[in-house]
Amino acid sequence: MAPNLPRPHRDDLRIAVGGLFGGLLLWAVGIFPRTASDDLAVRPGYWAPLVPLAVMAGCELLRRIRPGAGLLIGTAAMVADLLTRGSVATIVLYTDLMYAAVLYGTPAVARRLPWITGLLTVLGGVVPAALWRDPQGMLIGVGVGVVAFAPAATGWVVRNHRDAAEAARLRAEQTALLAEMDRAQAVAAERARVARELHDLVANHLSAIAIHSTAALSIDDPGTSREALGVIRENSVEGLAEMRRLIGILRDHAGGEPFATPTLDSLATLVDGARGNGLDVTLDTDHGEVPAPVELAAYRIVQESLTNALKHAGPGRVTVRLVQRDGVLDVRVSSPYGRPDGPRAPGSGAGLIGMRERAVLLDGGFEAGPDGGVWTVRATLPVTEGDPE
Repeated sequence: MAPNLPRPHRDDLRIAVGGLFGGLLLWAVGIFPRTASDDLAVRPGYWAPLVPLAVMAGCELLRRIRPGAGLLIGTAAMVADLLTRGSVATIVLYTDLMYAAVLYGTPAVARRLPWITGLLTVLGGVVPAALWRDPQGMLIGVGVGVVAFAPAATGWVVRNHRDAAEAARLRAEQTALLAEMDRAQAVAAERARVARELHDLVANHLSAIAIHSTAALSIDDPGTSREALGVIRENSVEGLAEMRRLIGILRDHAGGEPFATPTLDSLATLVDGARGNGLDVTLDTDHGEVPAPVELAAYRIVQESLTNALKHAGPGRVTVRLVQRDGVLDVRVSSPYGRPDGPRAPGSGAGLIGMRERAVLLDGGFEAGPDGGVWTVRATLPVTEGDPE
């Protein structure tokens, strides 16, 4: 069973009906492009031009859905029209079929038709004039050019403009899509950065608060409770100050003071705070000047490692060591690995993820895990020129 043809476009239906009625009107009033006395042959009767006209009007229904078939049938109808007195409407409809075949046809047809009709135009003008030795023979080429080449060339120009406009629209859509993807990636990266900063800023203080509040509730001793409440208050105030600084970054007030990015010179203060929370920490540093992004990453990695040690480490000494050599800052934090002997705060696992992300963003390495009875966190951060900032 043959597939059903799509419905003709409503504009094509209007063109077909208009052309048919126009041709009938010209036929009724007796307007023909050729007279019965023309030399070609004995022309058929008065009604004969109506047959090619009807066929040509029917071909107009195919101008968009089957432009090649419409042009082929229309060409046959045009040849048949030449054997009659003819109809101006038939000629006009044929020029539209030629135009539509280039505009709506396949790319191969669109490329070839202007060349073929152009060649026929030249031959139609030169050959008759050479054979008949009469310049008026060139009028045949002019007629072919008007009926075939001109509409084909016009269709080619319109098609090129349409394709260029479509290509420009697709490029604009692609550019907008890429811009939206870049915006979404930038937003996701910024949210991840803020999440890391937020975690690193407050996790240490909240962990200390949780541990000491648990101790205060578990041990029925006024001195211990007072000491724990002092640590809780100190960490609460420091955590609140850190949160306010982070909120200041997010709000980005015009004319506000810039946020002081932590540096490696602040590690001593960080270690003192960890000692105040009950950790036995030693700090050993041997490094020169490093880029600001590396300083921030190293500081946050040490900060998160001390927070994890506060929550999970067993009794013993925590060692923090930073050594710069061969263009790499080696950050290593070791803490006792075993069952804690006191109340500890639960962990979410986000700290290790954040430390790894900070190292990867600087094209560095990160590893963390037990080694015998010691839990070791190690990050290698490149400090050579060209590091990302």
